[in-house]
Amino acid sequence: MDIFQTFKMALKSMVGNKVRTLLTMLGVIIGVATFITLVSMGEGTKKSISDSIQSMGTNLINITITGRNSNRNVTYKDLMGFSEQNTREIEAIAPSVSGSTTLKYGTKTWDVSLVGTSPEYETVRNIHVQKGRFLTQVDVDYRQKVVIVGTAVINNLFSRGDNPIDEKIKINGDLYKVIGVLEEKASGQNYSADDTIIIPLTSAQRLLRSAQIRNFAVQATSPETVNTAMYKIQQFMLKTYNDESTFRVQNQADMLSKVDSVTGAMTTFLASIAAISLFVGGIGIMNIMLVSVTERTREIGIRKAIGAKRKNILTQFLIESTLISCLGGLIGISIGYLLVAIIPKFTTMTPVMTFSSVVTSFVVSGVVGIFFGIYPANKASKLNPIEALRFE
Repeated sequence: MDIFQTFKMALKSMVGNKVRTLLTMLGVIIGVATFITLVSMGEGTKKSISDSIQSMGTNLINITITGRNSNRNVTYKDLMGFSEQNTREIEAIAPSVSGSTTLKYGTKTWDVSLVGTSPEYETVRNIHVQKGRFLTQVDVDYRQKVVIVGTAVINNLFSRGDNPIDEKIKINGDLYKVIGVLEEKASGQNYSADDTIIIPLTSAQRLLRSAQIRNFAVQATSPETVNTAMYKIQQFMLKTYNDESTFRVQNQADMLSKVDSVTGAMTTFLASIAAISLFVGGIGIMNIMLVSVTERTREIGIRKAIGAKRKNILTQFLIESTLISCLGGLIGISIGYLLVAIIPKFTTMTPVMTFSSVVTSFVVSGVVGIFFGIYPANKASKLNPIEALRFE
């Protein structure tokens, strides 16, 4: 019997038991759909973070001060002086302090993320306003009570169509004048980059009751001067703190490498969760195929009696289990595609479905069908034809 005839018989058996076939492949369908959805979410998260980092340019250097027991603290004046002394390597420095706060406008209140910084923040972080103006040096020098708001803040505090510029809002009870609206980054979604306000560094230090600068970003003059700028920053920080363990200096390449490492581990973890579903689906295939062998014992006996060889029986059942699994894989891929398309309509996340994840899921579904179909197929092929014909 040729392979084509064996394939037709396996297909006929599947069509003759439609409900059982569908229930058999259900585990594989769920496993593949879950695999594609979770891996796409992991890839989407990775792309979103990487794009955000890369949008700031390849010249960006981030400095985080981790030491808390030092008697010294780097000040805004120190940073500006350092920048002026190294204009060949450093284009701008933007210190920042951050925290959370509560806004109030009329009877409405809203909790947001607050960033206190300087005018250089616009250049260094590539963050601009779509309306109004950004911070000026005067705002920082004189602790002006001015604020730049994100679109999510406007959506929650102001009526639709209102112009927030020059309006007064309360931040922790103090009145601040709205001078600008930030460019939209995440479609104005709550708890996103648009749910942020920016105020002068000196005002934020007073508001948050913390004069310590724990983070600042440096824009190097060019990609070629990044390494030199990093070296000078490290020397400046060592001179300030006398301990290199109290600070961390990272450029964009370092950050992207860490993001790739973390998101890669997360994607692998999500994929392993989906693999459990495929494993369970494989067990389901094996169980149903064993039942099928029992039900078709007389059929197997008749086929052997008229000349079917062991390899013919083995091939038929193996093809049947593989077809069930592969068909379940195709249906799972289709469902996964639909889920990936639907998720952005309900969340701010944008999953990225990759060709490799589709191919991998399909190949794995086929392997699952072969692996878990071997035992039932082998059992069927070993049946004694005389005992099989006697089976009731």
